[in-house]
Amino acid sequence: MSFQELKVHGTHDFPLELYHIEESHPKYEMAFHWHHNIELIRVLKGSMTIFLDNRKYTAKTGDLIFVNSEIIHGAYPENCIYECVVYDGLFVPNLYVRGRSFSEVTASGQIQVNEYFPAENDDLHRFSDGIFDEMKAKDDGKYYRVISMLCGFYGVILKDSLYIESCGEISEASQKLKIVLKYIREAYENPITLYDMSQIAGLSPKYFCTYFKRLTGKTPIDYLVTYRIERASRRLINTDDPVTDIALSTGFNDLSYFIKTFKNIKGVTPNTFRKAYRIPLI
Repeated sequence: MSFQELKVHGTHDFPLELYHIEESHPKYEMAFHWHHNIELIRVLKGSMTIFLDNRKYTAKTGDLIFVNSEIIHGAYPENCIYECVVYDGLFVPNLYVRGRSFSEVTASGQIQVNEYFPAENDDLHRFSDGIFDEMKAKDDGKYYRVISMLCGFYGVILKDSLYIESCGEISEASQKLKIVLKYIREAYENPITLYDMSQIAGLSPKYFCTYFKRLTGKTPIDYLVTYRIERASRRLINTDDPVTDIALSTGFNDLSYFIKTFKNIKGVTPNTFRKAYRIPLI
């Protein structure tokens, strides 16, 4: 979602959570957001274009993406299946190396781990694959094995110097984008114009379009429409609300336009989507 994510991942005792994402998933297209947690993204099939602040990568089968704390990120998958492990960076064992805890400085942003690791990095992927695979285990011993794999993963990063020192400052471009994304999240139900968004960013509408597309890969209006459709898709599978009500409550004042736009983005009509992926209410 396009906002600062405050969701708790995992549990208080084990703050790690695994997400498996296929094309049918309502969050298949990763809307732009940021969070204090660290995130590992593993591409199992296909490819995705992922944006991390103002950096763009194309990740293919077997590739790994490391999302550092507080980094704005979003992705456009293509025929893709991918998995994410989101975790509290402070959960990694607090071991001191050269007078400081590597897990603490990574979690705080003083260290920025390299973001893109292609599939051929065998040493690192041995541990990262272990994290994902052990998270799927059913036995209680998995918790110790996941921690072991996390330690091995950080050990390779340290050994091979797969990181850089960071000043910890957020770029002006990222600050402006966060303000706009937060505004979209809070006001998407209401009419929003290009001028409204450009004013929030403190930029002219023309420059704002160029700036926004450079950071997200979409124009502001395209992104707003896609975000509204994602919100609508969640309502379709989680509620019994009429399609008309869902359209109106997600910023669409014309039902036929909503249905046409939904089908262009999701490939099916809202009713077909609801029937295919409906979560039964208890």
